[in-house]
Amino acid sequence: MKAVFINQHGGAEVLQHGDFNKPAAAAGQVLVKLAASGVNFIDTYHRGGLYKIPLPAVLGSEGAGVVEALGEGVTGFRVGDHVAYAMARGSYAEYAAVPAKLLVPVPEGVDLRTAAAAMLQGMTAHYLTHATFPIQKGHTALVHAAAGGTGRLVVQMAKLRGARVIGTAGSSAKGDVARHAGADEVILYSEQDFVEEVKRLTDGKGVDVVYDGVGQATFLKSLECLRPRGAMVFFGQASGAVAPFDPLVLMNKGSLFLTRPTLANYSSREEVLRQSGDVFRWIAEKKLDLLIGRTYPLAEAVQAQRDLEGRKTMGKLVLEI
Repeated sequence: MKAVFINQHGGAEVLQHGDFNKPAAAAGQVLVKLAASGVNFIDTYHRGGLYKIPLPAVLGSEGAGVVEALGEGVTGFRVGDHVAYAMARGSYAEYAAVPAKLLVPVPEGVDLRTAAAAMLQGMTAHYLTHATFPIQKGHTALVHAAAGGTGRLVVQMAKLRGARVIGTAGSSAKGDVARHAGADEVILYSEQDFVEEVKRLTDGKGVDVVYDGVGQATFLKSLECLRPRGAMVFFGQASGAVAPFDPLVLMNKGSLFLTRPTLANYSSREEVLRQSGDVFRWIAEKKLDLLIGRTYPLAEAVQAQRDLEGRKTMGKLVLEI
């Protein structure tokens, strides 16, 4: 099969597009003929070596396609079913062997490209807003990179739950995207000090929660934006890793809560079905607007990752297979 894989860690240039061994469905797995794969920052962490994986390795952590074969013991799926998944590496390829416990049915009315684009970021936004910090009416949230793939979805889900949302964005065009997603206020961090703006917009009180997938460039200043006993939900590091810091900082800034969650810890079978089911239902009901910023052929995965890391994109990037 054709796939995009790495034999060593490094920059986007280490990605190779070529022939790779086609997987088979082992016990408990489903072989999926993929139609599309999402492109995510976790893929760059695998490629660069931040998250260690055995090599050689096919990249890609979410996809959608059609069931090709069932492994021993698998029930609930049939050959020909439209399915999607996240948190199983290997979606930059024509085929993937996926643990059945991570696979979900794609409902009628949702195409496979949309399904692939919605899974990882959609379920991430879901657990962040519904479980890690269950945001409620009356809360105010600060969402960094509010025009990005995950950020837009966090904004929309926070609004569905009745929160006030302040988003940050790097340009006026991205600011417009964040506003369209539902952000009540947008701070252009390239032109404004987001700490000062947050304090102004909250009458000096600070926000209840910060959702930060940016990392190094925003982390410490985000702590300044929280009210006493507020929650810092740090879920990614698009701008680089955060340096170690003294936990006493959390006490001094108001007994703050800090968590670094990951979807893998919110991925029981029940959670996967509930999260994906809500995301697909909201898309079908037009309550959730999924923006696919750009689609690339599989062979252009290098460019897709470079565009993502350059933080010049809006919405979700997808590989068509």
